[in-house]
Amino acid sequence: MTQKQWDALLAVVKGVRLEKPLCGFIADSPWLPEWTGTASILDYFSSDAVWLEANLKAVRTFPDAIFLPGFWSEYGMCTEPSAFGSRLVWHEHELPFAEPLVRGSEKALVLTKPDAASSGLLPFVLRRLVRARPAIEAEGHAIRFAVARGPLNIASFLMGTTEFLMAMQIDPEGTHAMLGVITAFLEDWVRLQAATIPTIRGVLLLDDIVGFIGPDDVASFAMPYLTRIYGAVDSDVRFFHNDANGLSCAPQLAGAGINLFNFGFEHPIDEMRSLVGPEVALLGNIPPRDVLAAGTPEQVRAGVAAMKEVLGHDYSRVVFSCGGGLPQNVPSENLRTFLTEAGVVG
Repeated sequence: MTQKQWDALLAVVKGVRLEKPLCGFIADSPWLPEWTGTASILDYFSSDAVWLEANLKAVRTFPDAIFLPGFWSEYGMCTEPSAFGSRLVWHEHELPFAEPLVRGSEKALVLTKPDAASSGLLPFVLRRLVRARPAIEAEGHAIRFAVARGPLNIASFLMGTTEFLMAMQIDPEGTHAMLGVITAFLEDWVRLQAATIPTIRGVLLLDDIVGFIGPDDVASFAMPYLTRIYGAVDSDVRFFHNDANGLSCAPQLAGAGINLFNFGFEHPIDEMRSLVGPEVALLGNIPPRDVLAAGTPEQVRAGVAAMKEVLGHDYSRVVFSCGGGLPQNVPSENLRTFLTEAGVVG
């Protein structure tokens, strides 16, 4: 992210009224490697050079878009579960998968906090950023975000999603203890990223499992832990991604210190605005798969135009995007159409 883009994002988060929309997209391994036409998903994960070139190509091809978090060093959903000992399964053209530590248990796991500096894939994530930083900054960009999967997301990978959701109900005390260990680990991980790369002034947490539970469970099992992680470092942008059901968590986000929310396309942006309140900026929300990836340019154009109409052309605390991250197979033409209709190019 360039300094100009970062300043624009800060302005949106602070509620500065913009004359034209800011456009940004979560870009990572589902979209970047095979969009380049030269690499498989496995190439992207296994080669620092392939990873860097894919990210550079994106920012060069679409200089009017902000890619979030920007030069994301990640291994799909495997990064944090690997620190706890999950078995990782890799594929050439599909995303990797972290297998549960146990199968079939609906009792919360008793965990030991891993060392964020030395466990699993975490050292490789951080070393990739350190080694790539000179090339990133030579391009006029900087690394702005510490990034992690959220505590409920990680717990669901360690146990299995159904088993974790059951554990919340039948073993709440054990579940809180498990989430406490995961959260302490994530606090360490966020601090380590920020301490290693001083340009980091934002925190991005991604946790779709928050969208699987009701408001009471969100208040008990999600928000206290998210609040701790966002509070682990001093940051200007506290960005939360949940593109599952967002209705239960939306009214509670501001209380956790979150000031930017990427939500699912099923929720109209005006409805989400009323739920999150005036302090939280929104990033969304045309359908990522059915419109941005599989739709025609005219469908993309219509989706962006509808967002502008609903907002009444008031783009305060809004980043135009899709309702989730960029999925596989989003064509360049559709992204260009999005940016053109938004009014940031052309």
